[in-house]
Amino acid sequence: MNTFLISYDLGLPKTISDYHILTEYIKSFVYWAKPLQSVWLIKTDKSAAQVRDEIKIRIDSNDKVLVMDVTGTSWATYNVSQKVTDWVKNNL
Repeated sequence: MNTFLISYDLGLPKTISDYHILTEYIKSFVYWAKPLQSVWLIKTDKSAAQVRDEIKIRIDSNDKVLVMDVTGTSWATYNVSQKVTDWVKNNL
């Protein structure tokens, strides 16, 4: 399985519905963590392009998204919850 970092900027107008649709998709993965406001980590057998394409159908054309493979990379955090730090420790 690969671990991907997902980050996004939702363009205007931003609505609660926009965030809800995107976050529900991300939370549909068995393994996920949310270390920052618009940053998620997921673990999946899908490719980065597959995840990107599945996100694209859930967002508007003026939104931006980054899906990056972070499997096995080194990392460090500051002021991030212990729950997320533990998730990263166990999933990268």
